[in-house]
Amino acid sequence: LSELEALMERMKRLQEDKEDEEASQEEMATRFEKEKKESLLVISGGICAFPVQFSFDDEIVSTDVSRYIEDPGFGYKDFARRGEDHLPTFRAQDYTWENHGFSLVNRLYSDIGHLLDEKFRMVYNLTYNTMATHEDVDTTMLRRALFNYVHCMYGIRYDDYDYGEVNQLLERSLKVYIKTVTCYPERTTKRMYDSYWRQFKHSEKVHVNLLLMEARMQAELLYALRAITRHLT
Repeated sequence: LSELEALMERMKRLQEDKEDEEASQEEMATRFEKEKKESLLVISGGICAFPVQFSFDDEIVSTDVSRYIEDPGFGYKDFARRGEDHLPTFRAQDYTWENHGFSLVNRLYSDIGHLLDEKFRMVYNLTYNTMATHEDVDTTMLRRALFNYVHCMYGIRYDDYDYGEVNQLLERSLKVYIKTVTCYPERTTKRMYDSYWRQFKHSEKVHVNLLLMEARMQAELLYALRAITRHLT
């Protein structure tokens, strides 16, 4: 099977399995913890922990931008150290964008919540119902896997989501690309972009990037707004 056909087959099988039998809460929690720990190993200091078809070292453009910024050492750090047994988890049900963050940010800055919410929804729901040459395809499952994987990297868990879908739908090389775009955008190269989903249209792959950026922004907002809420109460 081609990469595209294999992905569509996995989506079909996951949908059938979901209709036949849903995973228990305990199983879903275990799968999340596994995915969360593995996400810490995807990239470490620019080195891939998984075997992939590209490397960073030969394509990173070294540009001295330190003179343009106040803190040259500022950058992404994983939310927990690798090897820790009990990694922190942000349970989305305890503090959601829809029920908590949206209303708070509107209080802090009038109407900004509506603008952000519209942006999140538009990017998340954007679809032509296609996958490369295939038409009339429901891509909801795939879009949710991409969005939730970014949140998983930030330790955010949705109790109603089976993270086994992430492992089935997102291959390791794609996970490396996702974490690079989300956490180390300066290391993203055209070669990496070309290396995943080769049969997909550019518009579809650009949509992936938009999803990753909006997911990261929402994750950051959730942490920040939860901290503000705790301070106010």
